[in-house]
Amino acid sequence: MKRLIVDVLPGEYAVSRLAADAPVPSGLLDLTGVLVSVIRTPAELSVVAPTSFALDADVVEKGWRLLTVRGPLEFTLTGIMAALTGELAAAGVSLFALSTYDTDHLLVKQTDLGRAVVALRAAGHELVVAPEA
Repeated sequence: MKRLIVDVLPGEYAVSRLAADAPVPSGLLDLTGVLVSVIRTPAELSVVAPTSFALDADVVEKGWRLLTVRGPLEFTLTGIMAALTGELAAAGVSLFALSTYDTDHLLVKQTDLGRAVVALRAAGHELVVAPEA
């Protein structure tokens, strides 16, 4: 696997679970400059958004930090997510993974961020940690 550049972005994120038939929270898709993900399945509506966005959800898991692979990445590339998640698993770091059209994103708990950065750097990836705003 080639060396990847991974940006550790500032701010805290929350992963929330809402009822499957819940509407997308008002104003959520108006957020800019941050990652927002909305995924609906027959069983749930999952939302990833900055913790600062007030969300009335059944279950909210706070304390996540965002790592984004610099892209865009070609669809023909293989093994990117496997390389990153394998290194984090070996370091005992749990994660929440997302992919977008352009790139891949990983959320790790704030308490595991240091171990995640060390593990990915040890695997030969470049980690660029943005200062907190």
